[in-house]
Amino acid sequence: MENRSQWGSRAGFVMAAVGSAVGLGNIWRFPSVAYENGGGAFFIPYLIALLTAGIPILIMEFTMGHKYRGSAPLTYNRMGGKKVEWIGWWAVLVAFVISTYYSVIIAWAISYSIFSINLSWGEDTEAFLFSDYLNLADPGQVGGFVPGVLIPLIIVWLVVLGILFKGVKKGIEIANRIFIPALVIIFLIIVIRAVTLPGAAQGLNAFFEPNFSQIWDPSVWVAAYGQIFFSMSIAFAIMITYSSYLPRKTDLTNNAFIVGFGNSSFELLCGIGVFGVLGFMASQQGVAVDEVVAGGVGLAFVVFPAIINEFPALSELFGFLFFASLVLAGLTSLMSITETYVAGLVDKFKISRNKAVLFGGGTAAIISLLFATRGGLNFLDAADYFINQFGVAMLGLVEVILIAWFLRKLGTFKEHANEISDIKLGGWWTFSLTIITPIVLGYTMYELFRKNLLQLFDKPTGNYGGYSDAFILYGGWFVAGGALLLGILLALTKWKSSGNTNEKDKKKSEGAK
Repeated sequence: MENRSQWGSRAGFVMAAVGSAVGLGNIWRFPSVAYENGGGAFFIPYLIALLTAGIPILIMEFTMGHKYRGSAPLTYNRMGGKKVEWIGWWAVLVAFVISTYYSVIIAWAISYSIFSINLSWGEDTEAFLFSDYLNLADPGQVGGFVPGVLIPLIIVWLVVLGILFKGVKKGIEIANRIFIPALVIIFLIIVIRAVTLPGAAQGLNAFFEPNFSQIWDPSVWVAAYGQIFFSMSIAFAIMITYSSYLPRKTDLTNNAFIVGFGNSSFELLCGIGVFGVLGFMASQQGVAVDEVVAGGVGLAFVVFPAIINEFPALSELFGFLFFASLVLAGLTSLMSITETYVAGLVDKFKISRNKAVLFGGGTAAIISLLFATRGGLNFLDAADYFINQFGVAMLGLVEVILIAWFLRKLGTFKEHANEISDIKLGGWWTFSLTIITPIVLGYTMYELFRKNLLQLFDKPTGNYGGYSDAFILYGGWFVAGGALLLGILLALTKWKSSGNTNEKDKKKSEGAK
């Protein structure tokens, strides 16, 4: 008899998986990436990337979690023993690092949703963010806590850990059933308002107008695969963990298509909303759209407040809805990220779920306090860049090569998925994971190492963000390398229950239907 937690319904799982995939990157990363890489023409490599990498990897990870019934470390242990368990822990620790600073960005969004009530960011939104709100210190300096970040950060962790204490069915599933519909409704309101603004058509034309000459540029294809990879929560333990809570009879392949296209649909919606607003700003300033395009933190916390200031009516309401959407998107993703190491601790050390939430989530919350200081943004910037590029992307490459080329599990996974799914996997799935994804990710990693590692000791600095060598070393490389090293060390520790690795358990996980 299996005691593992389960989702209450298929819809609950799909909403949770979509909630994990739909995050801050959909709202502030996808629109600018699409615009800079061919506009409407970008959707061609984007769709191909979705069908040859995003959904295939999603199907693979759904199948792994469902077949082996465990967190990422337990899944890898059951799949290949101690020699590959470290990959599962590496993925969990990448998720752990991300959760420590991701929570802080949600805290910023909470603060800005309050600021929007009376537009208290003023006219100079850039100075407000970096000086008035964050009171930013020089790179490498910590400084004191920023109350406007610290207080909402505590709220974020209380909400997320409170949900996780309730468990999978009564906590995560119920929360996503509330947050995801609310997010979609709020963003639909934002989009409707955005496309009715003066100049919105100019922005939408810039977003959708295709530049087909750019799709022959290899960097555009790398950008398309990169966007799919980073936006779908694949390759860092989340989907393996979530699918381990599915009942034995479930349609894995269909679920993956729903989650994949659901995530991409929301990204398209974000592009329409963002560029409708950017078109309005460009028309107000009498400039071209390309002069106001931005992404990331700059788009959300500098450009958007400046645009909201120019709204002809209901600017405060629009601002509140926009930042509320960031909060909801962030919370659904943070829940899933935190669940990966909660599940890993429960499986490995046989502790109660409440203890795992308290220890794992509590530790992440304490570390996140670093990013709530005056120097927090600089630490966040470096950690985010290196853990994403040399954590998530490299993890995906290692995962696919290991499973497709060394363990040769794709045939087994295909058989498992086809037995319980309506959409049957064929040669496209195997070819995508064996050839296409490794080539694209391998080229991406080569370019990243060439750009960052070889320039580490250049003078003047050629580092990411122009940071000093020392800061990049301990704020970036040590963070990414530490996740890998600690993952190996955790894999070397003994399981608290022999039932995790013995032959009886393996046969149960392999053969039970």
